[in-house]
Amino acid sequence: MDIAAPERSAADPKAFVRKGDKGEYSLELLVKGAKCVNCLGKIERGVSEIPGIEQARLNLSTGRFIAGWHDKNLDPAKIVQKIIDLGYGAIPFQSDIAQSVSDTEAKKLLIYMTVAGASMMFVMMLVEPVWLAGIFGEMGPGTRTFFHWLAAMIAIPAGAYAGIPFFSSAWKNLKKGHANMDVPISLALILTAALSLWATANFREHTFFEAIVMLEFFLLIGRYLDHKLRQKSRIAAQELLALQAVTANVIQGDGTIKSVKVSEVKEGEIIEILPGDRIPVDGVVIQGVSQGDFSLITGETQAIDIGIDSHLRAGSLNLTGKLLMKATKVADDSFLAQIARLVEAGEQSKSVYVRLADKAAQLYVPVVHGAALLTFIGWLIAGKGFEVAIWNACAVLIITCPCALGLAVPAVQVVASGRLFKNGVLVKSGDALERLANIDYIVFDKTGVLTRGQPNLINRGEISDENLAAAAMLARASRHPLARAIARLAGPGPSIKDAQEVPGFGVEADVDGVKVRMGRAEWVGAQSDNSETEMWYRKGDDMPVRFAFSDTLRDDTIATIAKLKKLGLGIEVLSGDKLGAVETAAKAAGIEKFTAQASPFDKAARLDELNAQGRKTLMVGDGLNDAPALAKALVSIAPGAAADASQSASDMVFSGENLNSVYESIMVSRMAKSRVLENFWFSAFYNLITVPIAIFGFVTPPIAAFAMSMSSVIVSLNALRLYKK
Repeated sequence: MDIAAPERSAADPKAFVRKGDKGEYSLELLVKGAKCVNCLGKIERGVSEIPGIEQARLNLSTGRFIAGWHDKNLDPAKIVQKIIDLGYGAIPFQSDIAQSVSDTEAKKLLIYMTVAGASMMFVMMLVEPVWLAGIFGEMGPGTRTFFHWLAAMIAIPAGAYAGIPFFSSAWKNLKKGHANMDVPISLALILTAALSLWATANFREHTFFEAIVMLEFFLLIGRYLDHKLRQKSRIAAQELLALQAVTANVIQGDGTIKSVKVSEVKEGEIIEILPGDRIPVDGVVIQGVSQGDFSLITGETQAIDIGIDSHLRAGSLNLTGKLLMKATKVADDSFLAQIARLVEAGEQSKSVYVRLADKAAQLYVPVVHGAALLTFIGWLIAGKGFEVAIWNACAVLIITCPCALGLAVPAVQVVASGRLFKNGVLVKSGDALERLANIDYIVFDKTGVLTRGQPNLINRGEISDENLAAAAMLARASRHPLARAIARLAGPGPSIKDAQEVPGFGVEADVDGVKVRMGRAEWVGAQSDNSETEMWYRKGDDMPVRFAFSDTLRDDTIATIAKLKKLGLGIEVLSGDKLGAVETAAKAAGIEKFTAQASPFDKAARLDELNAQGRKTLMVGDGLNDAPALAKALVSIAPGAAADASQSASDMVFSGENLNSVYESIMVSRMAKSRVLENFWFSAFYNLITVPIAIFGFVTPPIAAFAMSMSSVIVSLNALRLYKK
C-alpha cells in the first residue's frame, strides 16, 4: 500500500535465474503492492504477454512470483520491468526480505489506523458543539468558524498521513493508466478536505472534517484485519527446508572430518552420519548398519532397517548406528527440496481462488464514479450551483464508500476464527473458511489423524509386571520408537547404563553376568509370523516375551466419521503406512475407500486426480509426506502434533485429541459463508436505498459518513452472531 515501488530491480535478476534438469529456466521475484485478485490477474497476464514466457504465477499471501521459460536468450530483466510498468515493485525473492516487508506493512497499517481513530475522536469533540448549536442556536459565526479551524488543524494533517495507503495506491495505478478501489476513496477524501477548507475560509455554516478521518478509520480496520489474516499464511516450503540438517560432516581426502553447510555438500562426497543425526542430503549408504525413522517422509510408523546400499532421503532421522553415506544429490535437488517445490506450487494454485468480496468490488469503481459524476452534472443542470452540486457528489462518494463491503469478509473471518480458536482450531489462511464451506470430499491420512500416532501395547495382559519392569530398564537405553513406548508405559525408572544398541537388531546388556536382549524376534531367538508390529525381550535362556503394538483410533474417530457422512461428504484414507494397518484402521473408522503405501508424490497425484474430477477436497494430514497433498487440496487441516512443515502447508490446525474439530470447522465455515452472503446482501440493499437519497441531495457528507459507519457496525454485529451456538 505505502511501500514505494522501485523504478528498477535492486539486483540483476540474471543472477537469480534457476536452470532445471530439462533445460527450463525459472525466476522467483518478490512483488510488492499486489493486494487483490485484480492485481494478480493483471500481473500474470502482463508477464505472460512477454514472448517466450510459459508460466507466470503470483502467490498473493507471500508475494512470491514465479516465471518459467525455455528460451535461453530471454532476458529476465524484461519480466522485472514489465511488473514495474504495471505499477508494482519487483525484486529477486528472498524469504527474509519477504517477511520483513510483510511485518513492516502490518506495523504501518496499525499506525495509520491508530492515527485515524484518535483524530476522529478529537474532531468529533469539536464538531459536536457546532452540531448542537445549529439545533439550539447558541453559537455565533465567529465561534463556529474557530471550531472549524481547530477541526481542520487536526483532521487535515491526520487525514493526509492516515490516508497514505489509499493515496499512494491510487497514484501508482493512475500513473500507469489503471484504476482501483482506492481511486474513488482518495477522491472522496481530497474533495471533502478541500471543500471543508473552502467552507471554513468563507465562513460557511457546514464543514465535514470529521468525515475524512471517520472514513479512513473504518477502511483501515478492514484492511488491517485482511492483512493480518493473509500474514498468518506462512511459506510452508521454508518450514519444509527447515527440517533439513544445517550442517553435514564431510570426510576429506586425508580422512579428516569437516563440518560444512548443507548447501556446500557436493555430489559424490562421503558424509558421516551419527545416531540421532538428520540426513542432510539424499544419498546411498556405503558403510554401517542402523535403523531410521522415516515417518515424516513416508508415513511409515515402524523403524526401518538401514544397511549398505540403502537409499536415504534428506529429512529422515538416523536412530541407532553410525553410517557413512555417499551424497547422490545436492541440497537444492534433494527429495525434501522437491517436496518443498510441490508445496509452493500447491500454494500458488490456491491463490487464484476469487473471493466473493473481490468479485463484488470489481463493479465498485466505475459505478461509484459514474454515480458521483451524474449527481454533479444533474445538480448543475437543475441550476443549484457549483457548491450544492459538488457537496452532493461528495456525499455520493462517501455514502457508497465500501466499508461494509470491505468488512463483510474480514469481520466474519475474525469472529469465526475466534470461535474455532476457543474450540482448539487455529485458522491460518484468510480465505480458508470460504473454501472449507464448499468442500464435498475429505481425504484423511491415517497415522496421527484417524489414529493417535503413537504405538500402544496391545497384549499387556500377556506380560507380567516383572517382565515389563525388566524390559523397561533396557528400553530406556534405546532410541527406538517401540522401546520408547515400553518405557513410557512402565513409567519413570532406572536404565541399564552399559546397554549397547546393535544397529538393525535391538539393544542388549549384561546384567549380573546374564545376557539380556530386546529387539527383533530372530535376534533374541523367538519365532514370529510378523503379522503385527512387535518387539521381543529375553533374559538369558528364559522364554522370550513378546510386546505387540498397534496405533489405536482416536476416541471420537468413529463418531466423527459418521457425522461427516451424514453431511453427504465423500471420504477416503490415503496413507503411507502398510496395507494391513491402513485397512484395519479404515474399516474400524467406517471408511470403505483406502490406499496404503502412498509416497508424497502419490498423494499429490491423487489430489490432482480428485481436482480433475471436479471434487472440492479437504485434506487432513500430519506427516511431512502429507505436505504436498495438503497444499494441493482446496483446503487443508493438520493436527497440532503434526510436523511443522505440514502445519505450515495447511490452512487450519487443530489441537487436542478430538477429531471432531474437523466436523466443527466445517459447520462453522458453512455458518460463516451464510453470514458473508447476508453481509453482501445487506451491502447491496444499503447502497440501493442510500445512493438515491444522496443523489437527490437529502444527505450531507457527515450524514453520509454516519450512514456508512452504521453499515459497518451492522455488518460487524451480524458477524458476531457466529458466537451463538
